[in-house]
Amino acid sequence: MSRPFQWKFHSTYVDTAREEVLKYISLLGNRKVFYFDGWNGFGASAVLRSVAEVLPSRRTTPGLCFDRVIFIDCSKWKNRRALQRAIAEELKLDSSVMASLDKQDEEDDFHGVDESSRNEIDSVGEVIARTLSSTQLMTIFLNGSDAEIDLGSFGIPPFAKFGKNTMIWTFKRRCLTMNKPREDLEKLRYTQYFFYFFPQIKQLTSWWFEAIILEEAVTIVAHNPCLLDVNPTIVADCFLYELFLLYNFHSATKSDWVAHASNYWMCDGIIQRDRPTDITNALHREINWECDPSLLDDVLKKFMKYLKHPFLAIKDDDVYEEGPYCWISVTSRNTEVHGMQTIPETSSSFFLAFERSNPPQTLPNELFKHSSQLGVLVLCCCAFNFTSPPFMKCHRLRFLGLDHCSDDKTITGEDHTGWLCLCSLWVLDLRYTSWNEILSEEKLDLMTNMRELNIEGIRCWQYTAVLQGRLPNLQRLRITKPTCHCETSKDVGNSFMDKTIMEILDLSGNSEMEILPISLSTAGNLQILVLDGCDGLKNVAGPSQVPPSLKSFSFDGYGPASQWTQTAELPPKQFRPSSRTDNKEIRISKISLEGCTQLENLFLRGLPNLAELDLSGTAIKILDFNTMVVEVPRLKRLFLIGCKHLRAIIWSDERKPDLELICIDTRPATMCQRPSIDKNKSFRLQVHAVIVDARITRSLRNLYSRTEVYLNIHITSSPMYDGDIVSEAINKDKIDNSNQESLQQLIPAGRYRDVLGMVGVAPMQAFPQPPTRELDQHLEIAEGSCYVESEVDKSLGELMRYYIESLHVHDVSVRAIMSQAYMWWGQLRRCCMERCSKLDAIFSSKSYEFDKLETFWASDLLMARSIWSKGLSRLSYDSEPSFQCLQHLHLRSCPRLQSVLPVWVSSFPSLETLHIIHCGDLSHIFILASVGVTTNGVPFPKLATVNLHDLPKLQKICESFNMVAPALESIKIRGCWSLRRLPSVVSRGQGILKKPTVEIEKDVWDALEWDAGHRPDHFEAPVHSRFYKKNMPRGSVLR
Repeated sequence: MSRPFQWKFHSTYVDTAREEVLKYISLLGNRKVFYFDGWNGFGASAVLRSVAEVLPSRRTTPGLCFDRVIFIDCSKWKNRRALQRAIAEELKLDSSVMASLDKQDEEDDFHGVDESSRNEIDSVGEVIARTLSSTQLMTIFLNGSDAEIDLGSFGIPPFAKFGKNTMIWTFKRRCLTMNKPREDLEKLRYTQYFFYFFPQIKQLTSWWFEAIILEEAVTIVAHNPCLLDVNPTIVADCFLYELFLLYNFHSATKSDWVAHASNYWMCDGIIQRDRPTDITNALHREINWECDPSLLDDVLKKFMKYLKHPFLAIKDDDVYEEGPYCWISVTSRNTEVHGMQTIPETSSSFFLAFERSNPPQTLPNELFKHSSQLGVLVLCCCAFNFTSPPFMKCHRLRFLGLDHCSDDKTITGEDHTGWLCLCSLWVLDLRYTSWNEILSEEKLDLMTNMRELNIEGIRCWQYTAVLQGRLPNLQRLRITKPTCHCETSKDVGNSFMDKTIMEILDLSGNSEMEILPISLSTAGNLQILVLDGCDGLKNVAGPSQVPPSLKSFSFDGYGPASQWTQTAELPPKQFRPSSRTDNKEIRISKISLEGCTQLENLFLRGLPNLAELDLSGTAIKILDFNTMVVEVPRLKRLFLIGCKHLRAIIWSDERKPDLELICIDTRPATMCQRPSIDKNKSFRLQVHAVIVDARITRSLRNLYSRTEVYLNIHITSSPMYDGDIVSEAINKDKIDNSNQESLQQLIPAGRYRDVLGMVGVAPMQAFPQPPTRELDQHLEIAEGSCYVESEVDKSLGELMRYYIESLHVHDVSVRAIMSQAYMWWGQLRRCCMERCSKLDAIFSSKSYEFDKLETFWASDLLMARSIWSKGLSRLSYDSEPSFQCLQHLHLRSCPRLQSVLPVWVSSFPSLETLHIIHCGDLSHIFILASVGVTTNGVPFPKLATVNLHDLPKLQKICESFNMVAPALESIKIRGCWSLRRLPSVVSRGQGILKKPTVEIEKDVWDALEWDAGHRPDHFEAPVHSRFYKKNMPRGSVLR
């Protein structure tokens, strides 16, 4: 498409700019998409917000008659789906739409989809389109992304040339912008008009400039609940202060003063100290400038002396002019500070950076003579007398920052033995400034109001021992990058006993530290712990060393970050080193953050000896081995026990650790013994997982697809699960058939006591126990599991059909447990199903290749009509090896079961036991499924035991064909009143002399059908009970 037409307005204020925009939109009726650039990008969002506020009241104005005006604020860009959510919220769509967005976000969490890659949802777009289909629409859009966006794919009706819908938008990122004229013009493809203002920003007056900033401040206050009682003029002052800092980012020290902005706002007096810290944290996140450097210079050189808080920035070619400046910054090569002899009395912040030299530049003697209002002082590369510092008269000093400053004992000054300014100090920031006096115990005792202490390059971690019992209000402590190791006679282990309100601890670069102080676990409010570059640390020992309040943890083997953040966040990527700069050995082998219930943010990198990582009990939602845990090649053990928020583990294909043991448990507050690696097993990896949500199996796919993996996976929320406990709970009511004496004592004498006495074996009610021994690839699905049914066609189904050897499903209310797609079951050896009240069929008609299945056991499947569905495909028929290993088939209490197994194989060569009880609707056990199976008979050469009890509708064991069982030893029949045929035993071998024993009711025996090859004398004389029926009364028993 062609470039948009550029249209210049003349305006200097938000209200007049708004009216100009509305006027030209009404005149350009056939133009539908407008981009608004403001004053070089500055003020654009404030004007558009004002347009959105007044436009509904202009419906009588020709060209502005819109049925609906929607304002979409995506200046804090997250992803395309967040944009669609903002549209839905603006339209106040019903809760089902928001639920769809929430559900897809949750799905993407389990899939491990990156936040930035989450796209819009078509179904939500359809609802938005229907909602807006018949309206004349004005869309006002603050686009926080880097590209122009076609809103049509989100459901917004098209902005056609002759249509009735219009849009005006701007690029509004999470910052205030000042760009070169029309810099965004090259990015536009769908926009027809490009509006911008004249005069440009550098031609505005300071009053207009501040007025536009105030409008931005009003917007920030309105959209942040914690700022609602904050005066917008205070927020506007914070905007200006940060702009002052950005302008004065000088090359003398390479220090980013903006990182301390929230401290400066407090210490300068813009924000009062009694305000809660969440206000300064919110403003620190909101206030961010993005400026073209040359444009910034032009603007501030013009405005800085005339703002409400006038400030001064002096650089090498500037000459100092006296004035009532509030904020002053000086970058200088000479000692006279460009003619400045004293700081003005009105100044509340002063930054001075001499160029680094040898010897360093000294401070003018009278520089702080009138600085009674000074709250912020930062000195770089300066020299002064440490025993008598010249700024001790600054009794309101709140922030003191010293960078590469040195002691000049040749300078004489007044005696400040009282050092009273330390009593008011809130922040002390020392960088490569060896000032022993101010760090002495005597001086620390004066700093009772100290909130933050930063020491870089001069003290090691053992200095924390000196802080014990001191600095009672300390919230942030950073002792980083020491250049020498210092010893102390004090007990370092108790350093943090009294630091109950400390929030941030940064010990980066303390390479000599071997163990964390034990008392650190008592710092009950600690939120951030940074140990980047602590090469000598051997381990982080969980609850004994780390408090449960921790939210963020960082250990970067590459070394310390170049900058820190003031909020409770880890250093961002751009501040971290890109590679290691030394060859020091990084010793840490174990990191345990167990019990840190609020831990969400984690960064580990470049730890070649790390063997164990324990994140049990943390709030980790997604564990990403691409961005969170990187370059840990020797990681062997990973524990995620009690991680109830866990949704995904994203494995790195390029740098996948060679794990040996993974333990996952997503039930809340789980306390169980951690399994160790079983050396008797030859598996490369052992996976033990108890998960509530079946979708987590998506994260395990890359693990079990590896060869030689031991799997023990349980999908349940039951707090009772724990190996032996579960086995005991399941089997406590089962009868052990091996103990006949106990059995006879347990079973009361009843109507079958004569049979029990004659045969001497367990009665029919004694049902075999389910298989209890778990095989090497085991899966259990139990009560409280979630999303099982939706996952059987996805990762869970893949796990079952390709990898699982033993399967146990119980106490779940699902209609299907197996996929309806073609499923190959070549690995399954044992299958146990019980108490699944809604299950219809276990194996679908597309299941095949059961060539390793040995035992099938099912109980209490109240709705199941079949175990294997009939209607098998030709692919299933061709799977001749199916059931060649099946040895035991046990079914109990499946009242609606009509059939068990469709037969498509020529024989069941391994079946030994057939035991079925309490299945009232069962008419046939084996039904014919393939025309290729002979109707003359299917051999069961090893079948020895048949127990059938309480199957009143059972007619034949095999439908339409005969069961040939030459090795049959015993057959027990009870309550099978419709049974008409027993298995054929005529073809038994010569070596088998004993005939099969039979226990059966006389009426049933007498009704059996026989033929020439299948006669009663092929069996032992049947044993009948004398009392197997009671005489039923005739008529009603009610009188």
